Amino acid sequence: MSPEAARAETPAERIGADDARRRLAHERDARLAQLTAIEGGAPPGTDALLTSQTAAIRRVLAEIEQAEARLDAGTYGTCARCAEPVPAERLEILPYARCCVGCQEHTG
Repeated sequence: MSPEAARAETPAERIGADDARRRLAHERDARLAQLTAIEGGAPPGTDALLTSQTAAIRRVLAEIEQAEARLDAGTYGTCARCAEPVPAERLEILPYARCCVGCQEHTG
């Protein structure tokens, strides 16, 4: 494949929708396991920490669902802020990423 053809593909096309779905499923399963462990074995006196941890995990689970919806809609791998492709390397590391690194730094 020529460099021009590689650049013309979207990150989702380079990664592959099936691979992206596998990565998202793996992330979801890992977060659900964390949630189960936290909720099942909470030592006394850690309520504030556990509430914070479970909230963070639930946010990631929601982001994973949104990424799956983007896959279904054909917009997976497109930055939600600037509409440029999210680098495939970023999606390999963080498959539910909504934004490219530059835009993520601006949105926090």
